[in-house]
Amino acid sequence: MTAPGFLRTRLGGLPKSFWVLWTGTLVNRLGTMVLPFLALYLTSERGLSVATAGTVLALLGIGQVFSQLIGGMLADRIGRRATLTGGMVATGAIMLVLGYVERLELIAVAALLLGLALDVFRPATQSIVADLVPGADRTRAFGLLLWAINLGFSIAMVLGGTLARAGFTTLFWVDAATCVLFGLLVWRAVPETRGGGGPRERGGFTVVLRDRVMVGLMLVSLVVAFVFLQSLATLPLAMREDGLSPAGYGLVMAVNGIVIVVVQPLVGHRLGRWDPSRVLTFGILLTGLGFGATAFASTTPAYAVCAVFWTLGEIVIQSVGVAIVAELAPPHLRGRYNGAYGTAAGLAAFVAPLGGTQLLVLGAPVLWSVCFGLCLAAAVGQLLLGNAVRRRMATTAVPVAAVG
Repeated sequence: MTAPGFLRTRLGGLPKSFWVLWTGTLVNRLGTMVLPFLALYLTSERGLSVATAGTVLALLGIGQVFSQLIGGMLADRIGRRATLTGGMVATGAIMLVLGYVERLELIAVAALLLGLALDVFRPATQSIVADLVPGADRTRAFGLLLWAINLGFSIAMVLGGTLARAGFTTLFWVDAATCVLFGLLVWRAVPETRGGGGPRERGGFTVVLRDRVMVGLMLVSLVVAFVFLQSLATLPLAMREDGLSPAGYGLVMAVNGIVIVVVQPLVGHRLGRWDPSRVLTFGILLTGLGFGATAFASTTPAYAVCAVFWTLGEIVIQSVGVAIVAELAPPHLRGRYNGAYGTAAGLAAFVAPLGGTQLLVLGAPVLWSVCFGLCLAAAVGQLLLGNAVRRRMATTAVPVAAVG
């Protein structure tokens, strides 16, 4: 295949508005510098104890649980573009406040507000893609967004560590600026994609919760997210028990980013060719295989090989899962469906550290074996949902928004 043909297969056929969204996502992730260094900032710059800093971070996490629900509701009510722009501008403003307040109670309030604003944009972003991109290309489109997110974040980690030496205030300004830039870029260059002009269709989160297929998908997402988040919650602790250094863990996580950046453009366009439920099941099994095999790892290279497998699973899951949600959701409720789906995965951020550390106390083999078993159960659940998903996809095809 020639170079133009290679690029056309992977990048061609998507509307200009999608590429504006993609560019904004990349810019935003290039500036993601505050959250990865927030614990360090709170303890070193503001002098908080580790326990107090943990409480502040927990408040931010509580806000994030509700953030996507708020974003989903607003995306359906006031529009995708207004929600994304408003969420990004609010995030940037609150981030600057957090970077300057010094009293503990003000830091706590700012952290909670930041959590509430932080993910408002996500349901709007996913709804815009669902509105703009035909069903056959959605998996590829969501995969390209995943690629932009990981590429930007990988660069941001390097830049953030360098800029932090000049002072944490710089990180807050860069992060806030890229948030606002993303919001304004979408406001200026992406038309509103939410349908309008006819009678207002009713519905809310109760519709989502009465949708048994969607609830099943949310439960699968919760279980898989619990497993995947062990890469952040317990993997570094397990590696330390094996006598490995933090640098070894950093290398394993670097493998995660490198695999996504390299592999996703090569396979993303193919994932939409097959039945999405079976593809998602395959991704869940890859994730389970990677974490299950970690029970036998004791060296950094062995952990890195396991990371390759669960990263391949991540590529599949992140690309296909939201594409299925786009097919299940009525167009006027896409924001709420995406918000509910994101919240289900977000709840795992609370459960994963608690459950994972308790399992690790029983031994690393127990932890990774449970992770493998959970993925097997989730894969079976997704297979059982497959027929219902296929029926819904066959009967809910709708035209995409007529914008460029």
